[in-house]
Amino acid sequence: MHTNLTSAASSFLAREFKPEVLLARNTGIGPYDYVPTRWVCITFVTLFAISTVAHLVQAMRFRIWWLFPTAIFCGVSELVGWGARLYSSGAPQALIPFEIQISATITGPTPLIAVNFIILEYVIKTLGARYSRLNPRMYMILFVASDAISLTIQGVGGATAAMAAGNQKDPTTGGNIMLIGIIMQMVAITLFVILGTEFLSRYAWNKPLKAPADDLERHQALSYDLGMDTRMKLSLYAMAFSTICLFIRAVYRTIELTDGWNGRIIATQLYFNVLDGGMVTLAIFTLNIFHPGYLIFPLLRHDGSFTKA
Repeated sequence: MHTNLTSAASSFLAREFKPEVLLARNTGIGPYDYVPTRWVCITFVTLFAISTVAHLVQAMRFRIWWLFPTAIFCGVSELVGWGARLYSSGAPQALIPFEIQISATITGPTPLIAVNFIILEYVIKTLGARYSRLNPRMYMILFVASDAISLTIQGVGGATAAMAAGNQKDPTTGGNIMLIGIIMQMVAITLFVILGTEFLSRYAWNKPLKAPADDLERHQALSYDLGMDTRMKLSLYAMAFSTICLFIRAVYRTIELTDGWNGRIIATQLYFNVLDGGMVTLAIFTLNIFHPGYLIFPLLRHDGSFTKA
């Protein structure tokens, strides 16, 4: 049965692939099946450049070095991807920029999701680990590890699809690999939302899973009566909004890859601009504006306990 399902899925994704269709489709325009709009590409290149530079400055200012392999990596990847699309706006039949943007835009947002995973660890440490089902460190380890695996799978799939396209061969295998990585990413985000929502619900209703185990947790239990700090609330709202944006983008890429390389979705520029570029832009700028350097870190005492401004 498993073999039949796999065969059926592969057949569905292949959609009677023909190399010449990928390279020229029915319009003869090129591999995109449209010409990337120049002003749109310039807009995204500019926005991602601004955000990336801002993240670089913020990371150095607050000495948050894990932002380099996450938010900054995402910004650079998106710059490369949209830069390639900008080149394609003047040379739509060129294959190299098409190959570059496949890999860069499919993998770029994945490290940005890890930022929310790491921030949740700080939130749990600040508000109280006794409301959490898992140890705070375990959230970061499990979700960041799954994110890294997802990134690797998507990167391999993107490279495989790009090389196949460049050699005028069937890119479906690479697309299937990317699809596995994207689905894994969606599962990780879903579990993250479920566990994060449970933690915040228990905190809001003061329903801890266990009694205070040490002086730190007893102090956090007393601090609960003070109410949640405004900066913590802003950070949580920002994390929720960013997660929604990145989840929408993951759903779009899943549907796009499932629809196939010759499908209508991948050949519709508006979908990509809004549901990929737009969602990632909102997420990365949300992190710039609601930065953990001035929202989360000031709430952590040296002992890791909660302090009210």
